[in-house]
Amino acid sequence: MVFESSRAATIKSSPSMAVSMAAKAMRAKGEHVVDLSLGEPDSDTPAHIVDAAIEAMRRGVTRYTAPDGLSELREAIVRKFKRENGLDYAMDEISIGNGAKQILFNAFLGTLEAGDEVVVPAPYWVSYTDIVILHGGVPKIVPCGVEQDFKITPEQLEAAITPKTRWFLFNSPSNPTGAIYTAAELKALGEVLARHPRVAVMSDEIYEHIVCGDVLFTSIGVACPELRDRTLIINGVSKAYAMTGWRLGYAAGPKELTRVLNKLQSQSTTCPSSITQFAAAAALDGPQEFVTNAVAEYQARGELVARGFGAIPGLEVRAPEGAFYLFPKCAPYIGRTAPDGTPIKNDTDLASYLLKTGKVATVPGSAFGVEPYIRLSFATSRDNLNIAIERVADALGQLC
Repeated sequence: MVFESSRAATIKSSPSMAVSMAAKAMRAKGEHVVDLSLGEPDSDTPAHIVDAAIEAMRRGVTRYTAPDGLSELREAIVRKFKRENGLDYAMDEISIGNGAKQILFNAFLGTLEAGDEVVVPAPYWVSYTDIVILHGGVPKIVPCGVEQDFKITPEQLEAAITPKTRWFLFNSPSNPTGAIYTAAELKALGEVLARHPRVAVMSDEIYEHIVCGDVLFTSIGVACPELRDRTLIINGVSKAYAMTGWRLGYAAGPKELTRVLNKLQSQSTTCPSSITQFAAAAALDGPQEFVTNAVAEYQARGELVARGFGAIPGLEVRAPEGAFYLFPKCAPYIGRTAPDGTPIKNDTDLASYLLKTGKVATVPGSAFGVEPYIRLSFATSRDNLNIAIERVADALGQLC
């Protein structure tokens, strides 16, 4: 009996999760593996957020909420956008999901017709294109390599838009590259989009707070207010507040769109966890020292990996401006041979070699839509990063 539908068969499991699971299996066998595959903060959730969740449970806040979430959290999200971004949203322009990924899922489920196109600059987060495909859409991938700082140009965006284009989806700060679009760059893209009123904008701003370089984060909503009525801004608490396992994402956009998102949620997960919602409200409204300290540490780690991996011959490294990823180009190592005779035909082979021989888990650039690159997460200790730099340098040095 066949259980997988033709639509489900068109997508694959998350590549980054697959690499992480392989690394965990090696560790379970006693091997010392440095896992740079997953983008997950290595800190525990701040105590005041945990306390808010415990208090919510003690008060009996353990029942269903409305599909669009608790008013307490929606109010906190409205305050967040006003306080941090200078953006005004009403309560009915907010949608809350079980992670930012569910917001993406609901948005494409609710808006795409078969054959609709979504313009996606590459490198892109691994799940973007598969979620589009799963809902009958067609990803229109635009390659944006290190030579253009991993960012789409207005000319590329204009060329990619067709009568079938429904969305333009981008991520700043970027996973996997750490690139941040400046306000001027966003305004230039906005000028293109202004000429195409049917194209909606989906801006994934989940790494908003994690800025590692001199480029400041600017929300698309601030840079292009004229696009407000067709822009969905996606965010969440996972990265800034070390709450990946809590599963809470949120979005702001026109109420005609958030109404659709909330309707779909009512028929899928019903609502986000009531307990997590109280914890997320405490994260947004509470003290922000944790975020400040975490960002300072990510900045130091970003400098460490940019310097360390940049010193390895053959790796082309662009220092990250935000998030916690390094995305070095590794072209000189493609076509070489491992000590056991295994050919390194592409970056997937190279990532596999680094895991097996170097005991360092990375994700190949092909998972993000470009080759040949590898993604390295520096959301781990400096000791681990120094070990990883040494192991990768040694492993790459053995290729011939």
